Amino acid sequence: EEEGIVQGYGNGKFGPTDDLTREQIVTILYRYAQYKGIDTTAGEMKPLKDFNDTRYISTWALPAFRWAVDAGIINGTGNGKISPKKDASRSQVATMLMRYDAMNK
Repeated sequence: EEEGIVQGYGNGKFGPTDDLTREQIVTILYRYAQYKGIDTTAGEMKPLKDFNDTRYISTWALPAFRWAVDAGIINGTGNGKISPKKDASRSQVATMLMRYDAMNK
């Protein structure tokens, strides 16, 4: 929280035992990349045209999703969906972390 990577829900609520949604994990990776000095601006404004459920992405998560899709960190969940509000499974988080790590080598 001190570095602004994980900010909680606001109103003093942090939710450390809550499951993470796909948009939350993408946003954490995005903020961490910025913290580490990685240029995230290349993908921040790219359209998410390959997905038909982007209207469900929270406003605060849109730049992170655009960056993560552009960088190849996250893909859809099938049927043209990116499923931002769904909980991220262990395998999805592991895949995102591996792709993030590979991007920075």
